[in-house]
Amino acid sequence: VRGSRRRRGEAAAAMDQLFGNLKGFFKTDFTVIDNNVFRLHYKATVCILIAFSILVTGRQYIGDPIDCISKDAVPPNLLDTFCWIHTTFSLTDAWHKKVGVQVPYPGVDKYTPGEKRVYHAYYQWVCFVLFLQAVLFYVPRYFWKAVEGGRVKNLILGLNNPILPEEAKENSRKLLVEYLAINLNNHNIFFYGYVVAEVCNFVNVVGQMFLMDMFLGGEFSSYGSKVLQFTEWDWSVRFDPMIKVFPRLTKCTFHMYG
Repeated sequence: VRGSRRRRGEAAAAMDQLFGNLKGFFKTDFTVIDNNVFRLHYKATVCILIAFSILVTGRQYIGDPIDCISKDAVPPNLLDTFCWIHTTFSLTDAWHKKVGVQVPYPGVDKYTPGEKRVYHAYYQWVCFVLFLQAVLFYVPRYFWKAVEGGRVKNLILGLNNPILPEEAKENSRKLLVEYLAINLNNHNIFFYGYVVAEVCNFVNVVGQMFLMDMFLGGEFSSYGSKVLQFTEWDWSVRFDPMIKVFPRLTKCTFHMYG
């Protein structure tokens, strides 16, 4: 009985080793040439931006991005298309008026000629800007891959091969160490290339802030601080800064003759 159990244990160990080797054989070849923070730039951030770009595109060009309210006999589709193309606006003097008493919504009131208006022309371009941001986040990765040229993968070629004997792997490791020791200062170009790529990541992040500030008409730089201050204001006099930057109800002027 003991011999039978021993043979079954040896057979199980052999099967485990076999499937472990097969798992390594079918494992996707992957060579890491950067760090986790770098990968957050060109993987996580790019995927999120592209996903939102696709969602916004579907909403704008497949769904119904805007719903206009009119008391006149104007076809809703015509009015929606007109206001979407010509953009909508808010009245600055109506932002701080009391909702439900003086105005129906912050920034929405009867317009008088000469009154200051703020146009919200950014929303047609949101999907394109999101895609542009995704491209900009991937540029440092593209630059670093072009500089590196697959050299790291070639240097470690065979070391992650599950079929290669351990003795051969050990010899390859020794050759790799000797090569790196001999050419210690001969590959500075790759070091400088990686540093430039990391600097590009930093410049891109800072540049994205200025891009968003310009895209939102200078409101992005102070948006976060205003939102934090909003929670501390008295509820009877406070004004939601999110409504100013991202209004849910705006105005559009449609002239009809005949």
